[in-house]
Amino acid sequence: MRTRGAGGEPAGLPAEVTSFVGRRHELAELKRLLGTSHVVTVVGAGGVGKTRLALRAAEEVRRSFPGGVRLVELAALEDPALLVQAVGEALSVTDYSARPPLDALVERLRDRQTLIVLDTCEHVLAECAKRVDTLVRALPGLRVLATSRQALGIDGERIVELAPLSTPAPDGAAAVPLAESDAVRLFAERAAAVVPEFEVTEENEEVVAEICRRLDGLPLAIEMAVVRLRALSVRQVLERLDDRFRLLTGGSRAALPRQRTLRALFEWSYELCTEQERLMWQRVSVFAGGLDLQAAEHVCAGDGIAREDVLELVAGLVDKSVLLRRESEGVVRYRLLDTVQRFGRELLAASGHEETLHRRHRDYYRKITSRAWAELFGAAQQTWVERLRRDHANLRKALDWSLRQPGEAETGLAMTAELLYHWSGYHLSEGSGWFDRSLAAATEPGEVRAHALWAGAWIALLRDDHATALARLEEATAIAERLGLRVTHGYIAFLSGMAAVCAGDLETGMRRYEEAAAAHRAAGNPIGLALSLNRLALANAFLGRPAARDLAEECMALCDLYGEGWHRAYALLALAIDAWRRGDTRAACEMDNESLRYITAVGDQLGMGMNLEAHAWFAAGEHRYERAARLLGVVRTSWRAAGARLGEFRYMSGCHDDCVAAACEALGERAFQAETARGAALTREEALAYALQERTPAAREPAPFEGRITPLTRRETEIAHLVAEGLSNKDIAGRLVISQRTAEGHIEHILDKLGFKSRAQVAAWIKERLSGRPDGPAADRADGADGPVSEGRTPATRTT
Repeated sequence: MRTRGAGGEPAGLPAEVTSFVGRRHELAELKRLLGTSHVVTVVGAGGVGKTRLALRAAEEVRRSFPGGVRLVELAALEDPALLVQAVGEALSVTDYSARPPLDALVERLRDRQTLIVLDTCEHVLAECAKRVDTLVRALPGLRVLATSRQALGIDGERIVELAPLSTPAPDGAAAVPLAESDAVRLFAERAAAVVPEFEVTEENEEVVAEICRRLDGLPLAIEMAVVRLRALSVRQVLERLDDRFRLLTGGSRAALPRQRTLRALFEWSYELCTEQERLMWQRVSVFAGGLDLQAAEHVCAGDGIAREDVLELVAGLVDKSVLLRRESEGVVRYRLLDTVQRFGRELLAASGHEETLHRRHRDYYRKITSRAWAELFGAAQQTWVERLRRDHANLRKALDWSLRQPGEAETGLAMTAELLYHWSGYHLSEGSGWFDRSLAAATEPGEVRAHALWAGAWIALLRDDHATALARLEEATAIAERLGLRVTHGYIAFLSGMAAVCAGDLETGMRRYEEAAAAHRAAGNPIGLALSLNRLALANAFLGRPAARDLAEECMALCDLYGEGWHRAYALLALAIDAWRRGDTRAACEMDNESLRYITAVGDQLGMGMNLEAHAWFAAGEHRYERAARLLGVVRTSWRAAGARLGEFRYMSGCHDDCVAAACEALGERAFQAETARGAALTREEALAYALQERTPAAREPAPFEGRITPLTRRETEIAHLVAEGLSNKDIAGRLVISQRTAEGHIEHILDKLGFKSRAQVAAWIKERLSGRPDGPAADRADGADGPVSEGRTPATRTT
């Protein structure tokens, strides 16, 4: 499982679980090109190892990209129009504005030295080419490493053509000796994992060499062949492999491209499966982005496969390396390699049962969205949040199929509406697109459309698209009045209140929230009632009204009755603000901490921003201005990740502005900016630990300096002195015998640590230290807890 960085960004690349064999020259060339070119594409046949090479190269150059190295897996992406959203998801860009997703992506990557690995581009090639060209032109610090079966075809692209692994020379040929063959080494290492006592000997070396030659040195083909050693000898593998090739090529293997050779291997593997395993292979290919056992049992059973046999068949396909098993946090999922999946889909289409399987797939995920909507307000809330996130690609595929099939659009519309919390929390821009598409496709003015209209209005409000939201609410009102939909009326009142609040009319918004609460209470709808109560509680707490406590406590009691946590967390936040208003900061912090922990657990970026905002206010209220400034930096990162600033709670912006003004006045502009920069640079885990006042081993608390310890490492100090001498990045790299990109990364870290924006400031700081002069007049700290803070340098801090 990949960890996550600041703002929920994924940090790092998938760990290698098997050894990396060969590719020394290709790896060196790829690393060299990444240092000089904005776009590098690894091209080659399916199964040749493009992804593995790209990930190894990205791992080895990661230190040259302080902005991060991010993997974007495109194999499950079927709609090219969603490419930008897919890249944004990989970078955790959640945008709550109406701007185009590409603009949000550019904003996130601006002024960052970042490497994006776009894996498996060939099926969305034109869109990849267009978007990559746009991004690298707009972002000088961006590098893109793509893998594809053909080049993107854009200006400045450098191409690495990846050939198969070197194979042993046949008798009499002047080529690679067997001992130097990477293909044989791969075969030997993987075979030893399958049959521990296996080794290449004088007796079997020529057979192994012939297998590698027949498979053209394709890593995937070799690895799939090795699996057969569980049941066959190497000579039997060779004999059966020869049969399969002859079946497909008619004896003329050399005249065919490598893709046909790889297809021959799949045909061979397919023939070695039992009849039921073949059926299972076809049927699991209908999934996108992976599946679990329960999904396989529901979608793949029937018509030749008994449900009780699914587990054994899945295990058989895992054993044959058709399905890959992955376990994360106790959940086991399976996926097919892209080429394996495409092969299975071709067979499924040829079988005549493709539509039946697509319908089963859709029907299964229709039940999932329905259950998730019904059970989201309850003890299973976090489980459903994670499940929907894991199955996002399958949900997307089920929606797409529904909206393309005659007579199925209303089902797609219902699913879109039931995924409201999934869209609003994690895929806002994409969810907006699904509402646009499904509402246009399913126009029957019934209860399903009314639900989708108010849910779509909510998404529109989150994106600041008030015109669309109001139009949808107007249509939903007409349907609700005609059909007498009491719950829908409650949500319309709630969203009308939200629209008023977003427009700056808090009093009108609160009246509509009260109407919504009454409507949901009368209709017996707990989720709508909890929503209305927590919004009312927050507004009253902001205004300092005593009603806040009663409203929040009623909401919490309702949530506790159902075992619900998400809406309860917002009510806790209201209680925290109320306690702060009454001067009980200790209680406020405790309640905000509890709220923040749950909001973090469900990944609600907007809610995290609100909690962190409140922590900053509380710190400033206690005159802990250094902490307040650093928390404001964390908040800045959180709002950027969410693509919003306070959102529907922007009426609280006055508290934010007061906090900024107080901290800035107490610390001085330079020290304030330095502290906010420190907060903004914290990873997500460090930021949460700091907000919760917990210690973490990896927390990047700045070391005190001018006392007389620098916050820079020895290498950074050395580079800072070279900057002060006036050397360019290129000159620094030459002086220290490092790459220019490495030098640039060090300088960026120096600027971040010192809270500076220019090389000139670094030079001035070094000269002041060398001269022994004080760094400037001290800015008195209002809290007095951490000692004086000097103007023009980073203040000393404590770990809290």
